[in-house]
Amino acid sequence: MSKFLAISLLLTLLSHCAYSYSRATASAWRDQDFFGYCRVSQCSDGGPEIRFPHRLQSSNTSSACGASCARLACSGPDTILHHPFLGPCNVTSIDYRKATMKIIPLRSPCPLQKLIFNTLPPNDNLSCELYSNDPAKIVQCSKKFTPSGTSPVDGEAFMTTADYIAGPISCLGDTKHFSYLVFARLYMYVLPLDCRIVSKGSIPIPRPLNIYGPTFKERAEAIINLAEITVSWWPDEVTFNYTKCDEVTFNCTKCERQKQRCQRVKVISVTSSVAAFVVLSFIVATALYLSLKSRYDEEVHLKVEMFLRTYGTSKPTRYSFSDIKKIARRFKEQIGQGGFGSVYKGELPNGVPVAVKMLEHSTGKGEEFINEVATIGQIHHTNVVHLLGFCSEGTRRVLIYEFMPNESLEKYIFLCGPNTSQELLAPNKMLDIALGIARGMEYLHQGCNQRILHFDIKPHNILLDYNFNPKISDFGLAKLCARDQSIVTLTKARGTMGYIAPELYSRNFGEISYKSDVYSFGMLMLEMVSGRRNSDPSIENQNEVYFLEWIYDKVITGQDFVLSGEMTEEDRLKVRQMALVALWCIQWNPRNRPSMTKVVNMLTGRLQNIQVPPKPFVSYESHAVP
Repeated sequence: MSKFLAISLLLTLLSHCAYSYSRATASAWRDQDFFGYCRVSQCSDGGPEIRFPHRLQSSNTSSACGASCARLACSGPDTILHHPFLGPCNVTSIDYRKATMKIIPLRSPCPLQKLIFNTLPPNDNLSCELYSNDPAKIVQCSKKFTPSGTSPVDGEAFMTTADYIAGPISCLGDTKHFSYLVFARLYMYVLPLDCRIVSKGSIPIPRPLNIYGPTFKERAEAIINLAEITVSWWPDEVTFNYTKCDEVTFNCTKCERQKQRCQRVKVISVTSSVAAFVVLSFIVATALYLSLKSRYDEEVHLKVEMFLRTYGTSKPTRYSFSDIKKIARRFKEQIGQGGFGSVYKGELPNGVPVAVKMLEHSTGKGEEFINEVATIGQIHHTNVVHLLGFCSEGTRRVLIYEFMPNESLEKYIFLCGPNTSQELLAPNKMLDIALGIARGMEYLHQGCNQRILHFDIKPHNILLDYNFNPKISDFGLAKLCARDQSIVTLTKARGTMGYIAPELYSRNFGEISYKSDVYSFGMLMLEMVSGRRNSDPSIENQNEVYFLEWIYDKVITGQDFVLSGEMTEEDRLKVRQMALVALWCIQWNPRNRPSMTKVVNMLTGRLQNIQVPPKPFVSYESHAVP
């Protein structure tokens, strides 16, 4: 349906362009030259040049010579922009190449109270990008404070709080009160408890369209100090939709339909109408295709770049895509395929082997890439894979990890399968790996400044280094939250079937928290001790409950697992200890599951101290964790 609409729109545009062009070429040689007709204007010899797409309202040039919404006029030698929010502003310079204009508001000192608006139109609804702004509020506090840390802005990625607070403002405060200008969409909990909003409306802070422009704080301080401010416009904001039939204009179609005389301004004349029609058709078709194709990609790119701009200084090395191709040896050696893309073996310039992951199947707005960089990019733990670098260039997203020669745990724990090894892990090594995973998860839950919930713990995401030490990988579904936050809100379930905790499907089982990761770890450990997948396609009608019931019966009756057929008594006890801990981890009621700190203690403690848990798929009453 969308393709049909796009084709219909394209044909409409082509027919309109063909009609307009055929009418224009008939009088092309009679039209006056545009650049000769619309001359450059200046308010003074040293003042900024006013030319297309802008024009001076006080000049003698036709309104057809200006296509922007800027209201420019002369006041003596000064060039004045009549800004709808800031009022009259002195224009110090105009850069037509960058589409920017530098202005200084002409208001009395301490102008903030006069800039408060009860309602500000959203930027999406503004008819002129030149007046784009960020809303701000005046906040009054009883003490001075210095902003620090990070805070989510509008629910997006965490931003540096200090970049969104300006002040204290000397002209609004006294010895007992201190006023600050705060971004209106900043969460109030980042401010001291004694602070309160005192402005009833919002103050518009001009915002340039370039994401690498000055911060909110820098722009707000410029307003407070009546300093120079940069505003900008999109080149495609310029449109030719003039309909005054008594003036020279670009489009006479409406006038001619009304049988009124109209004279066109010629921009470019050609000798062949057929060749021009073909070229114009190709340009329109290409522009429409690229617009439809790139709109979504541009939104993702801006979101990722905004995130990298905030966190780029504290993250791993950022590479260009040309560097990535050299590191990955032009992607000749593929070593894996994940849920979000392909993984290739590469080598850094210093000879260190790496794994290069191309994010190809991302479904969110860059969220997988942002999650990876925001989580493992800032932590270092022996049981968490190390992120060495990344690339974000256009629509390309690439992550560079340390190379894991023994691939994933999935290869070594199952009795049969296309991607499994012939030699399974010994019980003592199995326990070491489970303990390493538990310590890595304990660090994610308790050892970082913010708690990191993985939400996709499974054998495929546990990588093994040269010594078979486990490392947790693939943080594409991870979520950051405060360390003291016990409940997490998700709009939909995330993870892999068979490892997803029950509360992610239904809140009737409990609240979503770090205990959801504990459940996934328990399922992983049960697969390690049994040598079976929690959903084995080789067993007819097997489901998750069947698998858990089979494991539980083995533990209760003291029977050996498949893996423990030819083991010493010490090995059997290790396997039983892992099974008991795993059964505690997969209790359906999240409150009955142990924390990862408790799991580490249980795995390193004595088997005699671990009680037999209730049936995980039946138990719903509270049971004390041993």
